[in-house]
Amino acid sequence: MSPTQIKVVNPYLGEVVATRPLADRAEITAVVDRAVAAFPAWRATPLEERIAVATRFRTEFKNLSATISRELALQMGRPIRYGPGEVNGVLERATHMTDLAPTCLARRSVPGKPGFERFITKEPVGVVLVIAPWNFPYLVTINAVLPALLAGNTVVLKHAPQTPLCAERLAEAFHAAGLPPHVLQCVQVTNEDCDWAIEHLPINFVNFTGSVAAGREVSRAACRQLLGTGLELGGKDPAYVRPDADVAYAAEQLADGAFFNSGQSCCSVERIYVHAAVYDQFVDAFVAVAAGYRPGSPEDSTTTLGPVINAQAANRIRAQVAAAVAQGARPLLAADHFGNWNTCPAMVTPQVLVDVDHTMSVMTEETFGPVVGIMRVADDNEAVQLMNDSKYGLTASVWTRDTDAALALGDRVQTGTWFMNRCDVLDPALPWTGVKESGRGCSLSEFGFDQFVQLKSYHLKLPE
Repeated sequence: MSPTQIKVVNPYLGEVVATRPLADRAEITAVVDRAVAAFPAWRATPLEERIAVATRFRTEFKNLSATISRELALQMGRPIRYGPGEVNGVLERATHMTDLAPTCLARRSVPGKPGFERFITKEPVGVVLVIAPWNFPYLVTINAVLPALLAGNTVVLKHAPQTPLCAERLAEAFHAAGLPPHVLQCVQVTNEDCDWAIEHLPINFVNFTGSVAAGREVSRAACRQLLGTGLELGGKDPAYVRPDADVAYAAEQLADGAFFNSGQSCCSVERIYVHAAVYDQFVDAFVAVAAGYRPGSPEDSTTTLGPVINAQAANRIRAQVAAAVAQGARPLLAADHFGNWNTCPAMVTPQVLVDVDHTMSVMTEETFGPVVGIMRVADDNEAVQLMNDSKYGLTASVWTRDTDAALALGDRVQTGTWFMNRCDVLDPALPWTGVKESGRGCSLSEFGFDQFVQLKSYHLKLPE
């Protein structure tokens, strides 16, 4: 029998903190039909009014900050001290996209042909289905929802079953800001019914963030109606520490890049290549930072590392580490360093592995947990070869004082974003995109609107 509801289980306490009904196919159809019906009026709403709604949204969302931070801790286990960071990130991105909208969505004239008027408009695509993840449940979602709405589309939001309250808070803030009914709707559905909706209902574009396997299923379903898709998928992001790096700074920043959000980020640093000249120094510094994390209750303001999303994920991460150790990898943090967490099956404490290589899955397959492997390399060429030895390509970083070297290496590394002396961060002015199995399409920046619009050409021969 198919489930009729979802249960949100607190990953730290193992307690159910919320339940929500699952929509059946008749209800899903009604939701999409309402989005279709709301589209013409929202499309006809002047851009200035859509921008005004987006501006008011920021105020309404900020007012929910305390509630959002606590609900993040309860739903996904992120320490409550980091909740305001997600709120502020949403506000930053929303501000940037709202400011870009007048330019990015404007009509463009094509001059230079006497007797003709030629211009290009950007028309909304229609109903946009956003399938959002749990790991950064507001930051990733706003990347799609806000530009889609600003462009004049209606949005159906299916949030991850672990974080349904996040979808509800977003909708609450938008509706308080004056967004008309049915322009943004939230729905909880099974993966099977979601694929069915993509195949059969009048949806015009699908934006998905999640695993490669799920992304393939979304892409397959979208093919039936030849729908456009934006796919942000997995990562196995590398870093390279050159011999001229500020080693202490690199160790501190890379530890944060590896362990923030318990490593549950598509752009977490999961493999580090260190030049032999500074390898020992870097490993010592990195382990010292990693050893200082404080795991504990997400509702404790002193906690710096919460559990992963559930016990199943924790077991998968532990199995990957155990397999690497069986192949010869050496863990540098004792199993009991952070205490005994047997009472919390979802707690995975940081681990640093050395003596690793690319025959081990911990260096090739996405971990999505607080684990990192560190390899010694002889030079830049070996580092580039190993960084590119991956089916993923979301972000990569180099740690050096030599800007020219960083630029030259960036030309050779297969990645969507190339960092120098930073990692695991999004700048809303830059497109967020990936290569290889990390996905297709992009969000943020002036290009983040492109997936939600259709170009339309006007070619007018003027009367003589």
